[in-house]
Amino acid sequence: QVQLAESGGGLVQAGGSLRLSCAASIRTFSNYAMGWFRQAPGKEREFVAAISRNGGSTSYVDSVKGRFTISRDNGKRAVYLQMNSLKPEDTAVYYCAAASMVLSTGAYTRNANEYGYWGQGTQVTVSS
Repeated sequence: QVQLAESGGGLVQAGGSLRLSCAASIRTFSNYAMGWFRQAPGKEREFVAAISRNGGSTSYVDSVKGRFTISRDNGKRAVYLQMNSLKPEDTAVYYCAAASMVLSTGAYTRNANEYGYWGQGTQVTVSS
């Protein structure tokens, strides 16, 4: 059973920073490409960032490029999202996800349908 647990959300002023963490109960964590998604009230779930199995490849939605950084520690079975220069439009519930299938070492996916395991989410609120 794969379980993902996010932490690190909270309330922050615009321009501030937060670091989200996702702990995975996956014995073979290094076999899974990982991603972060977010969903704001009344909006569709949105891709934020993805990282390959070995951490060597990453991808971001344009709106967070240069502000957010995704990383992973396979030894700790964890993935992180460092969020800097936060804006009110970043307010959402942020979800960690693990890919359904084992991808090649340097591959990632931005497609939510290719993620089979999801955490419960953590709320991020950015005040103006």
